[in-house]
Amino acid sequence: MMKILFLGGAGDMAATMLGLMEKEPAVTKVTIADLDEAKAKEKAAAHGKKFSAVRADVTDERAIIGLMKGNDVVISYVGPFYRFEVPVAEMAIDAGVDYISIADDYDAYLAIEKLDAEAKKKGVKLHSGFGNSPGLTQILAKKGYLTMDAPEGIAVNWAAGSNEPVGPANLLHLFHLFTGKTLQWRDRHEQYVPCGKGKKYVDFPPPIGRLPVFYTGHAESVSLPRNLPGLTFVSVHGGIDPVFDVKTVRLLAVLGLTKTHARRQRLFNIVKPILPLFQSKSAPDQSVGYVEVWGKNKGKEKRVHYTYVGHIAHITSAPCLQAAVWLTKGKFKDLPGGVYAPERLIADPGTFLKELQGRGVRMEYFE
Repeated sequence: MMKILFLGGAGDMAATMLGLMEKEPAVTKVTIADLDEAKAKEKAAAHGKKFSAVRADVTDERAIIGLMKGNDVVISYVGPFYRFEVPVAEMAIDAGVDYISIADDYDAYLAIEKLDAEAKKKGVKLHSGFGNSPGLTQILAKKGYLTMDAPEGIAVNWAAGSNEPVGPANLLHLFHLFTGKTLQWRDRHEQYVPCGKGKKYVDFPPPIGRLPVFYTGHAESVSLPRNLPGLTFVSVHGGIDPVFDVKTVRLLAVLGLTKTHARRQRLFNIVKPILPLFQSKSAPDQSVGYVEVWGKNKGKEKRVHYTYVGHIAHITSAPCLQAAVWLTKGKFKDLPGGVYAPERLIADPGTFLKELQGRGVRMEYFE
């Protein structure tokens, strides 16, 4: 029995989640809360009796806290997360309701991590970054980490097909990803590197294949070293097929057009009408990941890697919903309140991943 407040539930990225919630027996009531009330009501009507809709503006703190109360969990798809993750999580603490998000910005993770003591005091669990990258990538990384008695390094790589249907928050996130600097973990300490640099090639599974990827500001490179002791190296690289899209965004960043949220918003309004020009008909409509872990086991060098592939909304939503189901089924009842990245929360990655495969997430293990 689970009552969910689904913030941003009428957006493009949330469409698959609604279908997963509809089929999930543990979910008994979903309130779709979105700034676009008409679209939220349309979505609720399409998915059946356990869905309802309400207008929600996450900048209205008092109203949002009121909506949160009485639910078992709040799921947030409200982006860009570098702007909204912390204030919405703070509202969940005030409401006394556990919180799960698909936040993907490294600086949002660093900021929400500072809420750990307050969340622990109130007994509220904040599960930040339960999408695909971050999210699924960290659970795969922990799986590899646990196969070794002396793990040393983790390389997270992701790639998106430009024909994936995504909303405006995702494009603002993309502008943020390739702007300024991000943190990577090298020689047991954090080091800033320029976003969009560090080019390397990764052999992803189909439909992407071999593709250049670059330093990006996802959260794994700051989260994994904090929660998995002993690592000397953690990196995050990302890319888009076609790579022309990355080069374009990087150029816009160099020109200073993506430096602040206000500039990104203005740029989005300008480029929105011409977005189809950046979607090649031959480009994939799926996203992929490639997570590599290396170290030593019983004195011998060991290297493993894991891949996944799927439509971005599905591989983002399935881990998020499963974390919510595990939460309400009491799998984390012995944990105190606090901020939990996926690799900190999931003690048994094998079981979690097996259940994800049952939800249609396609993964391959190379051990």
